[in-house]
Amino acid sequence: MSNKRYDLPPLDLMQSFEAAARHLSFTKAADELALTQSAISRQIKALEESLGVALFERQHRALVLTEEGVALQRIATETLERLQVAFDGLRPLKQGRQIAITTTTGFAALWLIPRLQRFTSRSGDIDVRLSATDTALNLDRTLVDVAIRYSSRDTAPQGAVPLFGEEIVPVCSPSLVASNVAPLKAPRDLQHHALLHFDYPGMQKTWFDWGTWLTAFGVADLKPASALHFSQYDQLIQAAVSGQGVALGRLPLLADMMRSGALIAPFEKAVCSSRGYYVIRSAAAQKKPYVDEFCAWLFAEAKSG
Repeated sequence: MSNKRYDLPPLDLMQSFEAAARHLSFTKAADELALTQSAISRQIKALEESLGVALFERQHRALVLTEEGVALQRIATETLERLQVAFDGLRPLKQGRQIAITTTTGFAALWLIPRLQRFTSRSGDIDVRLSATDTALNLDRTLVDVAIRYSSRDTAPQGAVPLFGEEIVPVCSPSLVASNVAPLKAPRDLQHHALLHFDYPGMQKTWFDWGTWLTAFGVADLKPASALHFSQYDQLIQAAVSGQGVALGRLPLLADMMRSGALIAPFEKAVCSSRGYYVIRSAAAQKKPYVDEFCAWLFAEAKSG
């Protein structure tokens, strides 16, 4: 009998699974981890055999998480993020100016990362460390300087400063609106399309729920052609961009995609959300002028849209 306290799979298997689950692609996971696609496939198979469950459904030209895969993805993402933050905090700090930032995966992928080069190009001597996680980290304990969190005004932490609010509006690829078979002209036309759902931990019925939105606009009885569910908001948006269905878009989070034409709002109706994004600084960050510089840039970007 083994005396090991923990019976866990090797860390590299969990890293490969997390990357494959995030990208829904063995090929993209392999590119990220500098491995071959066959190596990722073997590692996922080894993990599935170790657990005794299937984590992915291998469909034709598509990879879909099983119910067990969705559950493990949430655990793996949170665990790996916590390990990364802990390891970074234990490593000796580099000489020079360094900012540690944490925010949600959706905000990081869709708003912050596409803009971040504009900050680093003018402040190249500042080393930016970004932790994208949906877990609310303790800033002082994890040595993080700035958090950008999604919250309502009532639940925002003390000292949080509003970055911007939020409007909810259906969005989709222009190809769906221009369809000759089932064009999108009114909310009732959604019955001919797939609705993309965001299933996040602790989900509640809000304006970010399709059932609530359909009820508010008089089509509560609508039955869509199909439904797709995602545990990561950026994955949901990529599915919308590729024409797989209609998503509830968060503005101004998707402002760049709307301006570029990658996504459009087929209806004029939008709803103001009770939630928004808030900037929080740790106690230690108050003494760092270069954190002031980053926050000033952040608010300027938000103001410019």
